[in-house]
Amino acid sequence: MFIAIIGTPSSGKRTVLEYLERKYGFKRVRLEKKGKESVDQAKISGNELDQSMNELTVSSSTTPTPSTPLESPSSNLTFTSQPALLDFITRNWLSHHVTTDLTSYEEIEPFVKRPFFLCVSVDGPILVRYEREKIRSLQNGSSLSLEQFIQSHDTLLNGSIPSLPSSSLSQHPQTDFKRSLSLAQISICNNFPAVLDLEGYLDRLNLVDEERLRPGWDTYFMTLASLASHRSNCMKRRVGALLVRSKRILSTGYNGTPRGTKNCNMGGCRRCNGSARGGEALNECLCLHAEENALLEAGRERIGDDSVIYCNTCPCLRCSVKIVQCGVREVVYNQSYSMDEASAAVLREGGVILRQLHMPGQL
Repeated sequence: MFIAIIGTPSSGKRTVLEYLERKYGFKRVRLEKKGKESVDQAKISGNELDQSMNELTVSSSTTPTPSTPLESPSSNLTFTSQPALLDFITRNWLSHHVTTDLTSYEEIEPFVKRPFFLCVSVDGPILVRYEREKIRSLQNGSSLSLEQFIQSHDTLLNGSIPSLPSSSLSQHPQTDFKRSLSLAQISICNNFPAVLDLEGYLDRLNLVDEERLRPGWDTYFMTLASLASHRSNCMKRRVGALLVRSKRILSTGYNGTPRGTKNCNMGGCRRCNGSARGGEALNECLCLHAEENALLEAGRERIGDDSVIYCNTCPCLRCSVKIVQCGVREVVYNQSYSMDEASAAVLREGGVILRQLHMPGQL
């Protein structure tokens, strides 16, 4: 696994890096940046530029291979170019590496395509980060005002806005830092009062979970069920379902009015467009539920006795009855619903396993 940590100044990037080194044995890699522009960019993004004497500089022509590793437990790897770093990490993908030196969109984007890469962004309340940065400045014999810190922070996030007519401001290009943040798969808000509190949160977050790189079957199918829910136009709740047999998708479904009738969001279902709460007046609802659509699409003969249905929301009572009748073996759901207990009782009596799945990142 290779983790790149990006974020705002004094947000705790180095603390996260040192946590990964100590807790999981990650090895730090560095990207040497030459020129004033590169140095300024590294400073504004909060990266430390100090280099220890035992670091190893690797050029693109001396890229290490798995059979001839160049690192040792007491040394840090420094690369003179992003392609050299990418090549090294690709060759040594089974080892854990971490860096805070990938800051621009162009540097990070090639790694996103690789199955071993995880980008983590770190941020925190601006006043908390200012206090941290002010302490560092005093230790270095300089001073930093809140106005200076906010100004550099605004430049980092929004760029230097030229004098333009107000009608043209919306067309101002996005800063490179914001583009980099868009590549982050995990975002951490470091508003913790002490390092131990942040590390406790990181323990629960479990950054080294392999499913963050490649989702397991449960996560994969539940993600597809959640994606199917976005096709729903029900005015009460978007629900998606995925029917699976032997890890092969049989059908998908989402809730909405029957084929050929007016869509729910166009007034097709009076109940969903009225004041009824979740689980109430279902006998007045014209919408087919996601589970019903998935079952109807597959048909009883294709479902068999070993099928699993994934639902982003726990099935209601009427869907649970149909699930039992169709012979589904297991129901996996993510979010709770108002009649979970009634559904669970029917499914249990019908011999159907009911299991809640918490997706990675849900704490």
